[in-house]
Amino acid sequence: MSTTPLTASLIDLAARGQLPLHQHMDHATVAWISDHRPDLLPTSAPVLRPQSKELLLHGGMPTRWWADPRLYTSLHGVRHAMRTAALAAVLAEANGLDDADATTAILAAAVHDCQRRNDQEDRGHGARAAVWLAANADAVWGHFGLAATPRRIVQAATAVRLHDLPYEEFAADDKADHARAERITDVVKAADALDRYRLPKLKWWPDSRYVREPVFDQLRGLAFDLVLVSERAYLAGASGPAAVRYALAEKGLV
Repeated sequence: MSTTPLTASLIDLAARGQLPLHQHMDHATVAWISDHRPDLLPTSAPVLRPQSKELLLHGGMPTRWWADPRLYTSLHGVRHAMRTAALAAVLAEANGLDDADATTAILAAAVHDCQRRNDQEDRGHGARAAVWLAANADAVWGHFGLAATPRRIVQAATAVRLHDLPYEEFAADDKADHARAERITDVVKAADALDRYRLPKLKWWPDSRYVREPVFDQLRGLAFDLVLVSERAYLAGASGPAAVRYALAEKGLV
């Protein structure tokens, strides 16, 4: 019989190798994250273009977009999605993406994990989300006040499909797809990796070796702060979208 208490924190469960399929933030884990802040470079407030700010304000996607509604509030739910979209917007500026590419990266980042089945590794969730995005493109683009175009749908779906595949595991078809949406895919993969400060083991935190992004380390401080501020606000009673909007506003991103 298991002796793990029902109220065990994520940090305790991770240390025991007993993380459940569905993982929800708790006060002890947020305190642990705060206590383990790395020695990060100071991050100046990034300046986003008005269009990106407007998209981030629409980031509170509906629960029905998630394959499992239990995941909407979990570690891979709406808060992660909104922070990843915000980090994609920042990376789009850093990489000089034009308005269309920046928009595509933000939308792809917003839905990249929506078809997860659980909060564990769940290999293949990127491919499932890409299929879902292609089938629901009008609803997704419409939610953000935009009209979908075939080219942008393909680029966003490609970035979503490849986000959970390590570069070294790309097959020939993956490499061909990546070449057609390289900058958008690289931004989404890096944005997703930057939001890993929410995870309850240090070895799972952001690591620039796994991305292709020159400014990755420069944005780690911003990424850490977005996690800490938004997760504290969520545990204080704010809804997931409101908690992230509060953190984005504190950083001048909306």
